[in-house]
Amino acid sequence: MIDLNGRVAIVTGAGGGLGRSYALLLAQRGARVVVNDLGDGADKVAQEIVAAGGEARAAKCSVTDAAAVQAMVDETVKDWKRVDILVNNAGILRDKSFAKITLDDFRLILEIHLMGSVTCTKAVWETMREQKYGRIVMTTSSSGLYGNFGQSNYSAAKMGLVGLMQTLAIEGAKYGIHVNAIAPTAATGMTSGILPDEQLKLLQPDFVAPAILALVDESAPTRAILCAGAGSFEIANITLTNGIHVAGNPPSADELVARWAEVVDRTDEIVPPYGFMQSEVELKKAGYVAPDKKGA
Repeated sequence: MIDLNGRVAIVTGAGGGLGRSYALLLAQRGARVVVNDLGDGADKVAQEIVAAGGEARAAKCSVTDAAAVQAMVDETVKDWKRVDILVNNAGILRDKSFAKITLDDFRLILEIHLMGSVTCTKAVWETMREQKYGRIVMTTSSSGLYGNFGQSNYSAAKMGLVGLMQTLAIEGAKYGIHVNAIAPTAATGMTSGILPDEQLKLLQPDFVAPAILALVDESAPTRAILCAGAGSFEIANITLTNGIHVAGNPPSADELVARWAEVVDRTDEIVPPYGFMQSEVELKKAGYVAPDKKGA
C-alpha cells in the first residue's frame, strides 16, 4: 500500500482534468496538497480534498510567474515544513501547422510547459536538496517523444522536458531526489475535440493518476518515462544503436549512406545512463584506448 502520510505535494494545473485527479489521489494516500492553478478550480479542488478529510490549500498563480511560484513554495515550507513532491502538470495548447503558427504562439507554449516546469522545479530544488528527499514529475507527451502533426511548439516543449528530467535525475541522485516524466493520454479540456467521443470515454484522467503514485512513492524509480492511458502503462526509452565505424580521414559519407541499414539496426541497442556514453561508444569503435592512470 502506497502511504504518503507526512508528505507534502504541489500539483500545478490542478484545477481540473489530470491535475485534479492527481491532487485527489495524492490526498487520498495521505499527502498534504497544494493545488495550483490560475482560476477558481484550485479553490474547488482544495475544498474537495478538505471535505473528504484531507489537507489542502489553493495557490492561484501562473507557473510562469517566478516570484509568485517562489512565494507559494516559501509559504508551503513555512507552514508545512517541507515539500516532498512536485508534479509539473500545468499546460495549454496552441495547435497549428508549422507553416501557420506564429512565433508568439511557439514561445508561449515553451514558456508555459518548459519554462513553467523549470520555474517550479527551481523553486523547490534547494528545499529538496536540504531535506535530502524529493520526487519530481515532468509531464511529457507522445507528441514530444514521437511527433504529431500541428504540434511543433508542443512537441518541442515536451521533448525539452525529457532532457530536463534526464539531467536533473543525475544531479539530484546524491540528494535523494528522483525525477521522472509521465506521458499521459486522457480526456481533458486540452484534448476535447481532438479525439472521437468513444475514445475519450476510455481515456479518463482517473485511469492515468495511478502512474503518478508510482512516480512519487518512496520506492519510485528515477529517469523513467512512464506512458499512461486507459488503464494501460508503458515505458518509453531513448536508445542508442550499435551503429558502425567508418574509417578514413574524413570518414566517407558514401559509405555511411551505403551502410545505413547497419546504422539503424536496433539489435542490442542500449539506453545510455548518461550523455557522455555516446562519445565513449564512438571512441571505442574508433579504436581509442584510454591511458592506464595507474601506470602514469
